[in-house]
Parts: sequence; C-alpha cells; structure tokens
Amino acid sequence: MSHALQVVAVSGGAFSPSRTLVLAEAILAELNTRIPLESHLIELGDIARPLGGALSRRELSADIETQLQIIENADLLIVATPVYRGSYPGRLKHLFDLVDINGLIDTPVLLAATGGSERHALVLDHQLRPLFSFFQALTLPVGVYASETDFANYQITSEPLKARIRLAAERAAPLFSVPSKPLRKTA
Repeated sequence: MSHALQVVAVSGGAFSPSRTLVLAEAILAELNTRIPLESHLIELGDIARPLGGALSRRELSADIETQLQIIENADLLIVATPVYRGSYPGRLKHLFDLVDINGLIDTPVLLAATGGSERHALVLDHQLRPLFSFFQALTLPVGVYASETDFANYQITSEPLKARIRLAAERAAPLFSVPSKPLRKTA
C-alpha cells in the first residue's frame, strides 16, 4: 500500500475509565505492528449526550457529523462495545442509526466486546454481526471478546486475551497487504 490504512475504532462505552476502550486501543496497537495505519479513536462517552439528542443527521453538530464521516470513510472499522443486558448499548445503536445506509458497504469491520462474564461472548455473533450485515459491511471472522477477569486495574492481564488480539490482527492484516506477484519460471 502506498498510503497508511485509515483505521477507525469506535469504543462504545459511556464511562471512563473503560475496559472497552482499553480493548479497542490494544487491537489498534497490535494492528499497527503489522500494517502501516493512521488511527482515529471515537469514544462514544465523549459524544453520547449531543448525539443522543439528535433525531436525524441534520440535527447533529459539525463535530459529530465529522465523526460520522470518519466512520464512513474508514478503510477498516473496529467496533468495541460493552455488553449491557445481553446486547450492545442503545447509544451505540443510535450512532450507527445515523451512519449513511450505504456508508459501510464492503468496509471490513473487526468486532470486539467486553462483558462481566463469558456468558456474554455470543454478543459478537448474535448482536453485532447482524447489525453490520445490514450495512453490507464485511465483518471479519475473528472477533475479540474480553470478560472482567481479563483485566486488572484497566490493564489487560490475560494471556489468552492477548493471544486472541494477536490472532485477530494477524488475520486482518493480509486484507490490506499488497499481494506479491507469483514467480514466473523461465524457460
């Protein structure tokens, strides 16, 4: 690639500090070790109040409109969400309700979530994949789920989680690599 990949991470948590934010940052950092990228991090907690008051995109401030355009123009989107009551929070859904219906077609999306226990791990497949299928985005096959026990003092301490983050980045990176030309045999 001749330019850095535009990677946008959306952290769907509303509070700070946030394990969801820590997870999103860890995925960004791991991707950055494999491919040249320019990252933009959108923290839902920072924009939730003005975003929540908008019933349509016309009612958004210029700053939030810019954030939506950044999402729509991403080469790769990372969506990390906390799990509330078995699903992603309504604030995150509202953000994507305002994304252009054609804005994510064929955009690769790496899914990630945090929850209180392993019982919520299926949120990736049962909640997030259908949302991004609606947008005709390309959800990557390896998602990352982290439970509360994977962290200590808002730092990732779990080796299996670190390995899963590495695997997700490893599987995502080839999508953005320039394929090498096959060697031709000379006669």
